[in-house]
Amino acid sequence: MAQPDLPRWATRFDNYSRAYDLLCEALDRDRLNPLEQEGTIQRFEYSWQLAWSLLADDLTEQGIPLEPRTPAATIRAAAAAGLIHDASIWMEALNARNKLSHVYDARLFEAAIADLRTRYRPLFEALHSHYAARRQGLSS
Repeated sequence: MAQPDLPRWATRFDNYSRAYDLLCEALDRDRLNPLEQEGTIQRFEYSWQLAWSLLADDLTEQGIPLEPRTPAATIRAAAAAGLIHDASIWMEALNARNKLSHVYDARLFEAAIADLRTRYRPLFEALHSHYAARRQGLSS
């Protein structure tokens, strides 16, 4: 349960951190059977949701308006605020997430998992490192 004195982004980070760990666990496996691929895609989807929501919560706390509060607007605002880098790759990840949510295709899953390992995982890792340091500062 969240501590009432924590900012919303810190509570969201705690959830993101758990999701990120589960995603990494799946991506660290050499070979994934079809069921594991589907599970990895699901882990990407909820990690993505928590990642952009974490950024949106932080931006809101900083007084940066998000109109509308969408993933794309959040990515643009987070890049402008210096919270993330490589906004174009973040947008690619958003497009991949949207596509994967509406299409079931084993070949698409394989390509997406390859992109997760090489292109999107570093984004999630950098986000995790940034907020882990900030979160640690709240506990000190």
